[in-house]
Amino acid sequence: MALEIKKKEFTYRGMNLEQLKALDVREFAKLVPSRERRTILRNFQEIEDFVNRAKKKQEKNKPIKTHKRDLVIVPELVGMKIGIYNGREFSFVEISGEMLGHRLGEFALTRAKVKHGSAGVGATKGSKAQAKH
Repeated sequence: MALEIKKKEFTYRGMNLEQLKALDVREFAKLVPSRERRTILRNFQEIEDFVNRAKKKQEKNKPIKTHKRDLVIVPELVGMKIGIYNGREFSFVEISGEMLGHRLGEFALTRAKVKHGSAGVGATKGSKAQAKH
């Protein structure tokens, strides 16, 4: 008799994804922490406009790109692939349920990881001596 291991269904504050998608943006705001709640309630029209534009672009199979790094992720955005501007390029991110309540900018890093190469001429004592010859 083999044990069946079921993958745990995603829930946010006790609600599954279908229930969350049925909520209005302002109703969803009641579930997020206070800072994001304030942002959603102050800018709910901007968020709703973005979601509507994103749905239209998704229907036409066009890439969704935005500079709005401060936009709070709401349930309607889950499953979409959004290009978030990081100051140089658009990094495309697949929105998942775990990202709810966070901001878009958290998933498009603005600073690249430092890749150290070899030391330049004059950077070490040995290279300074070689440069004089």
